[in-house]
Amino acid sequence: MIYLDNSSTTRQADEVTQAMVRVAQEDYGNPSSLHQAGLNAENHVTEARAIFAESLGVPAEQVYFNSGGTEGDNTVLYGVSNARKHKGNKIVTSAIEHPAVLEGCKRLTQNGCDVTYIGVDDQGHLNMKQLEEEVDDNTILVSIMAVNNEVGSIMPLNDIAYIAHKHDALFHTDAVQAYGKMDLKNTGADFITVSAHKFHGPKGVGAIYMGANNYMPPLILGGGQERGFRSGTENVPGIVGMGVACKLAEAEAEATRAGVGIDKLKAYLEAGIRDRIADIRVNSPEDSCPSILNVSFLGCRGEVLLHALESDGIYVSTGSACSSHKKGQSHVLSAMGLRHKEIEGALRFSFSRYNTIDEMDQVLDSLEKSVKRFRRLGSFR
Repeated sequence: MIYLDNSSTTRQADEVTQAMVRVAQEDYGNPSSLHQAGLNAENHVTEARAIFAESLGVPAEQVYFNSGGTEGDNTVLYGVSNARKHKGNKIVTSAIEHPAVLEGCKRLTQNGCDVTYIGVDDQGHLNMKQLEEEVDDNTILVSIMAVNNEVGSIMPLNDIAYIAHKHDALFHTDAVQAYGKMDLKNTGADFITVSAHKFHGPKGVGAIYMGANNYMPPLILGGGQERGFRSGTENVPGIVGMGVACKLAEAEAEATRAGVGIDKLKAYLEAGIRDRIADIRVNSPEDSCPSILNVSFLGCRGEVLLHALESDGIYVSTGSACSSHKKGQSHVLSAMGLRHKEIEGALRFSFSRYNTIDEMDQVLDSLEKSVKRFRRLGSFR
């Protein structure tokens, strides 16, 4: 199997699994219990919190564990809209956000919030001029993802933070696709949300960084875990697994910065596609995140190509897994101004440390064969 759908989810690292099994078997106490078994579990949570906080360069007491990116995004949207309604009711986001943000914004609109969507250019880069025009003194929150999950465009977080803070608005970034691939220290963000399964950690666990003095009411109430911010007994094995995955992600990021990581795989595959297949459109910008390559194969349907590659044991996607069950074309590629045929022919390849150059050669062979076959048959009508 050649797995190139790592933006949807990653293979859980063996080191992560081993650590989780060990904790589940040996230190299974409730972290809230007062006895030694509970203290052992609490110590594991404390250690993982410190590891993640260090990776962001933030104090550990400003990190809260949760179930992942969707919960984190929703917590910020609903929490800030409730906590800052005395200041205003305007929320500014982008047209290419993940559904966890876009669907939350729809709900807030129904509740009386004024939501503005900032456009992007044909490379998926944010329209900074429009952002500066739209953020005003009535704005309470700016929510812009760090890396787009479909094309990999990277957002200028520090510049966005500056614009938001100039109007006393808070800035949230969904860093689910960015964590472990780019430096998230000193971004200026007031809130950062991540999900462990995107960087070889377990599913169902993530974290939110909340800057000092940015209080918002908790979304989940109960026993007061996570210092009262996120109730519910902590998923100790999952949190431990996330801590291990954080350490591995830093090593992967260092390899990528040195030019021997996933960026090498992406460059190799893109060059091969350009060389061997005509009539394509590379939708990922040159300065995109090294983990994502989005390409349109004109004259083909992306879904048909996906299944052709699958028959050869190669797994890719046509876009966000969180939107794949919904009918309609990619809202990201639509916002970028792509034509219907370009959107219909799009595939997303996303890489991890477990992929190899030899695999890329196999992908190129299968892809070239499939594209030629479907174009010959006239599969696009």
